[in-house]
Amino acid sequence: MSGLGTVSKALAWALAALLVAAAVGVALSWAPDLPLSALRARWAPPPSAFIEVGGLKVHYRDEGPRDDLLPIVLLHGTSASLHTWEGWSAVLRNTRRVVSFDMPGFGLTGPNASGDYSDAMYVRFVLAMLDALKLQRVVLGGNSLGGAIAWETAVAAPDRVLQLILVDAAGYAFVPKVVPLGFRIAMSPALSALTDRVLPRSAVEDSVRSVYGHPERITPELVDRYAAITRREGNRRALGQRMAQIDRGENAASVATLKLPTLILWGGQDRLIPPENAARFGRDIKGSTVVMFDDLGHVPQEEDPQRTVAAVQRFLAAQR
Repeated sequence: MSGLGTVSKALAWALAALLVAAAVGVALSWAPDLPLSALRARWAPPPSAFIEVGGLKVHYRDEGPRDDLLPIVLLHGTSASLHTWEGWSAVLRNTRRVVSFDMPGFGLTGPNASGDYSDAMYVRFVLAMLDALKLQRVVLGGNSLGGAIAWETAVAAPDRVLQLILVDAAGYAFVPKVVPLGFRIAMSPALSALTDRVLPRSAVEDSVRSVYGHPERITPELVDRYAAITRREGNRRALGQRMAQIDRGENAASVATLKLPTLILWGGQDRLIPPENAARFGRDIKGSTVVMFDDLGHVPQEEDPQRTVAAVQRFLAAQR
């Protein structure tokens, strides 16, 4: 009996150690939602501003000369924010008006009350933002989800989108090689419920690393930004709702109806949306230009803004 008692005590100690480790892990990863007021000072300094559109207080930036007759509007991807365009904006705003904003469910704009995160909602939202900012005709660019919404907006309102810039854009059905950890969690209701108040920094870093071709370029400050904005009140729940409503290529036939100057940029190391889709966009949009950056990942505008914005400048100069 003494041997069984010893084993029981060992198991009890092992279980206690596991419980303590789990408690410490939760404590270190404890990250409840934060109100906008707690994030605004660091992540929305000037030139950031907020505007009421569709019942949302939208975080946006409007930079560069106001007399630009064809402003450039940039749309970020899933779980990103307008900050992903900072490198491009810093260059383009010297000669062009550049507008970027956080779309519903992401960034500092936060969730919408309806829980609608369909592509159709985002198209309506983009057009409402153009109206609110009094932008009649624009160059519309977007990355990933933002790329899909950019071309879908061009389909819906061809008189308002005169040029298009697609960066690793969604739109066609695809099979990813790697899905960021944050997306995998959001797609699982059970896991998503567990992470409403817990956000391990390692999970955020893993998600960002998976979309970079050069993970060594990821800085602690970049991880800080993604982690902080994920905690914006309601964003984690909104991501799960968006994943349940994601377009899986249902609207892809509309791509071939586009007839406007289009630049297609892609990272050759994109493991989320395959680089083959760049060529497909190129075939379907007659007269478009495809530029491949072989060493970059899913967010090339963020990973190497100088090299990618140079391709944008060449495209814009050719149109003028």
